Amino acid sequence: MPELPEVETVRRTLNQLVAGKRIERVTVSLPRIIQRPKAPDEFAALLVGRTIQSVERRGKFLRIMLDGLVLVSHLRMEGRYGVYDRKEPPELHTHVVFHFSDDTELRYKDVRQFGTMHLFDWGEELTLPPLNKLGMEPLDDAFTLQAFKKKLAKRTTKIKPLLLNQEYVVGLGNIYVDEALFTAGIHPERTADSIKPAEWARLHQAIIATLGRAVEAGGSSIKSYVNGQGEMGMFQHELLVYGRKNEPCSRCGQFIEKLVVGGRGTHICTSCQPVPRLSKAGKLSRK
Repeated sequence: MPELPEVETVRRTLNQLVAGKRIERVTVSLPRIIQRPKAPDEFAALLVGRTIQSVERRGKFLRIMLDGLVLVSHLRMEGRYGVYDRKEPPELHTHVVFHFSDDTELRYKDVRQFGTMHLFDWGEELTLPPLNKLGMEPLDDAFTLQAFKKKLAKRTTKIKPLLLNQEYVVGLGNIYVDEALFTAGIHPERTADSIKPAEWARLHQAIIATLGRAVEAGGSSIKSYVNGQGEMGMFQHELLVYGRKNEPCSRCGQFIEKLVVGGRGTHICTSCQPVPRLSKAGKLSRK
């Protein structure tokens, strides 16, 4: 699933490609992608004549801002957008097409068919699902160390599944949680309440730095991800632990291991990220 850097890269490229374009009609060939309103015909009719003002992002969701309406789109596993000349034949698995007045089209392709689209009035999208319960944006100024610790530090949940929970911090998925925890030297099975103040500071900075570098590199193309112009990301070449099982750690040379934490495949260096052990009080502590 695309994470924050990939969705942000899609947002930036789409903003360049479709802002200012007027929708003449909309074609929906896979109705279940349209979640609100439920009727695809109503969805299409509401968009006719609207002009795209900008493309924004909230967590892993795109917010396509039109005059009076907001289209909230989640790419899920393999959804992708692309802008094409109207004369180009659509590719297989193209499920939604926005036909513009300048003879171009914004096409949504989704091999796995898990993507979703919701349509709202302006401002309404932030008060209703799926955006209303999302947590802090890690690249916003409001994502301070104090706010981060206040949200997570007292919880007894393991730190990796906690960071993956979009109600606390948005945009983090398997790739960037593994990378940030490695950079901060924290084992993914540590509970949040066992993490020391200096470690919280390292983790906070690791999240910001890792995501920032990934955005600048255009995201990570691990499987099928490309941006709105069909270009691959390049951050997969900079990954320190994710996908590097049995390769030497760049810091200490010990082989990267893969385990399962919270049901998710997880890459770690057990030398740089010490395995947690139980203290005399029965709580997890740093080894």
